[in-house]
Amino acid sequence: MRFERREHRPLALVIATPLIAVAAALAVAGVLIALAGAPVFEAYWKILVGAFGSKLSATETLTRATPLILTGLAAAVAFRARLWNIGGEGQFYLGAIATAAVGANLTAGLPGAVQIPLLMASGAVAGMVLLLVPLWLRLRFSVDEVVTTLLLNFVAILFVSMLIDTVLKDPLAFGWPQSEAVERAARLPKLIDRSRLHIGLVVAVAFAFIVHFIQSCTTFGMRSRAVGLNPKGAIFAGVPLGRTLVLVAMLSGGLAGLAGSIEVLGVKGYVTTDLSPGYGYSGIVVAMLANLHPLGVVLAALFTAIMFVGADGMSRSLGIPTYIADVTVALSLISMLVAVFFTQYRVRR
Repeated sequence: MRFERREHRPLALVIATPLIAVAAALAVAGVLIALAGAPVFEAYWKILVGAFGSKLSATETLTRATPLILTGLAAAVAFRARLWNIGGEGQFYLGAIATAAVGANLTAGLPGAVQIPLLMASGAVAGMVLLLVPLWLRLRFSVDEVVTTLLLNFVAILFVSMLIDTVLKDPLAFGWPQSEAVERAARLPKLIDRSRLHIGLVVAVAFAFIVHFIQSCTTFGMRSRAVGLNPKGAIFAGVPLGRTLVLVAMLSGGLAGLAGSIEVLGVKGYVTTDLSPGYGYSGIVVAMLANLHPLGVVLAALFTAIMFVGADGMSRSLGIPTYIADVTVALSLISMLVAVFFTQYRVRR
């Protein structure tokens, strides 16, 4: 028995891969639910009810999916070019703190129509800068960016913690470590009254289409895909490797930083060290579940948000630990990696 690389991947197989991976993950997670003493199908029904059973739960699910779309896009863009950006969490936090700092000190008093784009841009630029550092180390000294981007997550979060405890600390927070809040005029409009769902969801979905267009219809998109498929071949064909990777890093880091900015402007209004429950790391799972396709990222982010939000309702109803959601998402990633392998290779006797 041997593995033989496929010359052509059928479209139906590519589309079915994420569905097969999710089904396999749900089947394995169902065994764990049964061992916990709960009916499997009822548990999954409770997850759906917990995620979409009411206006509050539905809006919370979509609110949770918004940053996951952007961090998923950030990972997908980088991975497509074989730039292994594991630093989405740090870029998220740096984008958030840049938004809070600029909003509280530089753009205060400006109209909301001016403040919001400026604050989003500041968050995106902060995310770009944080990713360009490990890229420079890779291009200049051949340092593995997996290690540097991962370690920079902790550096960025500790840096944010220092800022919100010192120069950016809100004097009206009664000692609680949080940054100064952005002005009310700079907050993102709500899509539905009396909910936390904001227009950032529209922005995130719009960026998914923009990234899809860039990767499919532009020279830069072709170059980034070529670099990811075969770097040596791309260089031989005249693709500027360094310049292409810099642009990829700017787009990837900018999307992760934008996620942090939108979370501040749309949900919190200020920065704390628990602003993210792991959006940067979950974005990697989202990107892999989407097979690195920008439009697939939207659906993968929605699935991940459903699992995280719906698991709370399931836990309360059936007494099952909410960690089942984490296990299911992790199993989905493992299943997806196996499924992607078999879309690229076939077994020959």
